[in-house]
Amino acid sequence: MNCKHPLISAPVGTYSNFATPHHKPSGFILRVSRPPSQHQNTRMGLQDEDRMDEEDKVDEGGGIHPGDGQQQEEECVISDEDFDTDLELDRFHNERRAYDPTGQSSYREACKMLNVIPVSYFLRNMNQSEVNMMHYGLGSQGTKALAISLVTNTSILKLNLRDNWMEGVGGAAIADMLKENCYITEIDLSENRMGEYGARALSSMLLENSTLFSLNLSGNHLDERAARHLSPALIGNQKLQHLDLSHNRFGDIAGEILGAAIAENTAMKSLNLAWNCIRGKGAIAFAKGLEGNIFLRTLDLSYNGLGKEGAVALEEALKHNNTLEDLNISNNRIPLEGAIHLALGLKMNTTLRILKMSRNPMQSAGCFAILKSVQANPETAVEFLEFSDICVDQEFEDLFESTKETLPNLQVKHGGKINAALKKS
Repeated sequence: MNCKHPLISAPVGTYSNFATPHHKPSGFILRVSRPPSQHQNTRMGLQDEDRMDEEDKVDEGGGIHPGDGQQQEEECVISDEDFDTDLELDRFHNERRAYDPTGQSSYREACKMLNVIPVSYFLRNMNQSEVNMMHYGLGSQGTKALAISLVTNTSILKLNLRDNWMEGVGGAAIADMLKENCYITEIDLSENRMGEYGARALSSMLLENSTLFSLNLSGNHLDERAARHLSPALIGNQKLQHLDLSHNRFGDIAGEILGAAIAENTAMKSLNLAWNCIRGKGAIAFAKGLEGNIFLRTLDLSYNGLGKEGAVALEEALKHNNTLEDLNISNNRIPLEGAIHLALGLKMNTTLRILKMSRNPMQSAGCFAILKSVQANPETAVEFLEFSDICVDQEFEDLFESTKETLPNLQVKHGGKINAALKKS
């Protein structure tokens, strides 16, 4: 039977034999529920009406024949030729579950299952390459729902989940998702209080994931126990290039653990450990690890407690490391003696371009020693020195002027010039 325009002439039934979501079918079978015979097209002849009336007769046992008004199910073979436009075909596509590369359907279902409210911004932007979900207060359950939907998402490459109170459970859900998702390359999980539980899950993920190259774990209450989990991941992962571990609780033991891992890491290009408590033995061990690393380009150790001992260890690292280009050791309690040791390392270094030593108690004499070593190194690569909040004297100013004759592009930032009258008093 040939059914012309079935979506108009008959109620929609079931359908089958569709190809893949991206393939336009050349034909399919539609099962249509036909209305009672008395509602057949009025153009039917009198002979047909008499025939149908006879079929609708009630038998002696009270039974009703199929033609008595019950709906009959018939099959219509429909091809593309039966459609005047694509509107009918589009309607069929909309009524089946379409292939969803963004994961929107799974996100709604996960939110319903976990009893959380879907985030409308996330639903609207799941097809974008970059999604910013900072400060949405997802919590652990909301993070779980989001993670479920991201397992199959193929659009998002950069994801910011900063400050969502996901804690360890939410962090573990994100870690499980990243074991499956091979599209996300950058993710910010900072300020989420994940602790050791989250660090353990993320470390396991880093040993399997091969696409993530930037990870921010700043402000997650990570301590030496978390460092023990992260260490094998830093050694085994060959793809992660940028790692932010700032604003955590890493102390001396963590410094030793991470230092050993950095010595063996072969992928990291930038590492941020600012605002931790690495000092003493931890600072020395980390500096030794830096000495053996030949891949790291940028290192931020500001706001720790390296002190004189850490500066002495960094002297050796600067002498032997030939890859580090940017070093920030501001606010590390480095005295004049420590600055002199760092200057000795700089005198032999050929790759460091940026050195930041602001807010260290090394006075103008320490700044002078650093600048003098740069001037004395014919192969120096230093372009920028920062001594913010450290006042310098005229002797330093004179040295800077003479240094610019050989290094015209050198820039120096300091806390201002010491007033001559104040100096005399």
